[in-house]
Amino acid sequence: MKTIITISREFGSGGRFIGETLAKELNFTFYDKNIIEQVAKETGFSKEYIAERGEYAPTHNRFSYAFVGRNAQCGSVDDYIYQKQRNIIRDIAEKGNCVIVGRCADYILQDRTDVLNVFIHGNEEEKCQRIMKLYEKSRKEALAMMKDTDKKRSINYAYHTEQKWGDTRNYALCMNSSILGYETCMELIKKSME
Repeated sequence: MKTIITISREFGSGGRFIGETLAKELNFTFYDKNIIEQVAKETGFSKEYIAERGEYAPTHNRFSYAFVGRNAQCGSVDDYIYQKQRNIIRDIAEKGNCVIVGRCADYILQDRTDVLNVFIHGNEEEKCQRIMKLYEKSRKEALAMMKDTDKKRSINYAYHTEQKWGDTRNYALCMNSSILGYETCMELIKKSME
């Protein structure tokens, strides 16, 4: 039985909503922004800074990490934040029965047998419409947000894991929420937990 669900998702796919709703239905603890608060508390950085650096690359280029300031042990602030986040996610997993959204959790917990890794993606038009509605953006702004967010997530994931974000080999389930719908996605996750 899987007691930990990690959800990686494309921006606008509804992955966070699916994770939060599923956690409520299963009576599991839901972790997303509360991880940011814990990392901020442990590092002394602001929640806004952690939110930006904990899941997103500093720029649109993976090589930008090479120019980030480093300490005497060659570690950067981004490395420090990732290590804190990693430790928190591992501690969370020890408590069991939870849904964790993003933050390389699938990779961080890859050595555990009680984890179900899920990737939620969607069709561009449905994601765009959702972003326009949720964030009150124009179509052009929504498309730019979608492209920017997913690119930064992808670069961040590749930097910390040396794997490709969204690669089907990293997940037990990869689902298109635009085709399946949120309810079906949740049902498939529940069935896959057994």
